[in-house]
Amino acid sequence: MNTKPLIFQNAMFKTILVIVIAVAVTFVYALVGSGMPASQFTQQLFNAVSLGAIYALIAIGYTMVYSILNMINFAHGDIFMMSLYFAFFSVTLFHMPWPLGFIAALVVTAVMGAVIEKLAYKPLRTAPKNSVLVSAIGASFLLENLATYLFSGRPQAFPEIPVLMTGFTFGGVNVRLISLLTIAVTIISLLILTYIIHRTKTGMAMRAVSTDFEIARTMGINENTIVTLVFIIGSALAAIGGFLWGVKYTSILPLMGIVPGMKCFIAAVVGGIGNIAGAVLGGFIIGMSEILAVALFPSISGYRDVFAFVMLIVILMVKPAGLLGTTATEKV
Repeated sequence: MNTKPLIFQNAMFKTILVIVIAVAVTFVYALVGSGMPASQFTQQLFNAVSLGAIYALIAIGYTMVYSILNMINFAHGDIFMMSLYFAFFSVTLFHMPWPLGFIAALVVTAVMGAVIEKLAYKPLRTAPKNSVLVSAIGASFLLENLATYLFSGRPQAFPEIPVLMTGFTFGGVNVRLISLLTIAVTIISLLILTYIIHRTKTGMAMRAVSTDFEIARTMGINENTIVTLVFIIGSALAAIGGFLWGVKYTSILPLMGIVPGMKCFIAAVVGGIGNIAGAVLGGFIIGMSEILAVALFPSISGYRDVFAFVMLIVILMVKPAGLLGTTATEKV
């Protein structure tokens, strides 16, 4: 009989617990070793958690698709990029209020994710994995070049939303509303997703399809509907991450999805590809290591994008399946 409290049987709560412990240990060690003022380090830590929350949202899309189809959707970073353009034109061209514009862009992004699945992946579902990989890369290049053709390669300034940029100072730490909103939206999105997967019939069908397509089909589950739904959810989460990114960092480009997309893919692998809680953990680890490393070692700030790859190599050397991943036996 399992005597563990229910909270410790839930992978999401385990992930949050690991994150809290990691933050506390990192905070104490870095603060003592660097001689940095506590307020300055706390500011960097807050920024790191906010960035990690965005990475976590985007990384979930990678891991959900992999858990169902056992493939990597390399167009996911470009879906993130397209969501920013959809939001940009909803507000600037169609003059929608920003909440309505963001919702419209969210819907369009989700539909685009479903269309990509139907056109680029569904016809190759039984094809060799190399064919699916080439199709994924092709979909990525298509979105990048389409964005360049339609929107030009010049940087665009994401619409300013003054209310989200307001903030306050607490204990020497500048807290902006967008940073708090980023963390809150991430937590709420993950709780809703966890509820859907573990407490609804749709979530049960997702888990069945991820376990075995054939058995799920014999149980009366329409696997095509489930796969499309997974792409819709993943694309919607990427869009949410895109809006938060745009408000914080403002500049948007047709190729801007490459680096964040790669980092979020690394986050999913670090946490354990196919494991949603692992994607969350990986997102926070990548975001925090990137910001804190630059804060503690300013002389290497030009190499901040390298830290994700270093983290990937180190963790996979220790645990090849990722922090929360499990080694699966391949069927023959």
